[in-house]
Amino acid sequence: MPELPEVETIKRDLEEVILGKKITEVCVHNPKIIREPGLAAFRKGLAGAIIKKILRKAKVLILELSNGKSLVAHLKMTGQLIYPGGGKNSRVAFHLSDGKILDFNDQRLFAELRLLDDWRSLKFIQGLGPEPADVSLRRFKEMLAKKRTAIKPLLMEQTFISGIGNIYAAEILFQAKIRPERRANELKDKEKELLFKAINDILNAAIRHAGSSVDDYVRVSGTQGGYVKYHKVYDRQGKPCSVCKATIKKISQGGRGTYFCPRCQK
Repeated sequence: MPELPEVETIKRDLEEVILGKKITEVCVHNPKIIREPGLAAFRKGLAGAIIKKILRKAKVLILELSNGKSLVAHLKMTGQLIYPGGGKNSRVAFHLSDGKILDFNDQRLFAELRLLDDWRSLKFIQGLGPEPADVSLRRFKEMLAKKRTAIKPLLMEQTFISGIGNIYAAEILFQAKIRPERRANELKDKEKELLFKAINDILNAAIRHAGSSVDDYVRVSGTQGGYVKYHKVYDRQGKPCSVCKATIKKISQGGRGTYFCPRCQK
């Protein structure tokens, strides 16, 4: 699933190519990904609206429109936004006033599209924890002190802190030199500081390199993100650690693969 850096990249890409344009027509090729409202109301509510602002909240994209409504896109596992579109894999095609198309692709139909009067009313949005950039070091330490769960799945818990998924949780913990199984409330003060720094360092670096194309994620242009070559542990089980040459290990945590260096991370 695209994480904060990937969704932020898509947001910035979209701002460059569709901001201020009018949606002239909406062609729905598969209505399954439209969660609300109904198909007719979805198409009618979008036709003629101008894209005024593009936001990102955690891993969700929000297009605020001139008619007061918002188009909320949750890409999930395989969702893609492609411009200019017109491809055969499009599930929904948004025809724009420049004569081009913004395609919403989703091979496995896990993604979700909603047209809402108030995107902030979504239960999922209301339950999100703070964005990493909005948390102070002091607050972060307080948050960790209350949690007895393992640190890796905690970083991925969207109600704790929003936007971090499997890829970046692994990379963050490697930079901070913390084992993924460590309990959050047992981390030493210095380790909490290293973790706080690693969260911001890794996410910012990934954004600079337009995210990680490890599965179906691509930028709006269809090109891949460039951060994969900077991964230190994710999907590198059996390979030597770039720092100490120990073999990268993989374990399962909460049904997800977890990668780490058994020598660097304590």
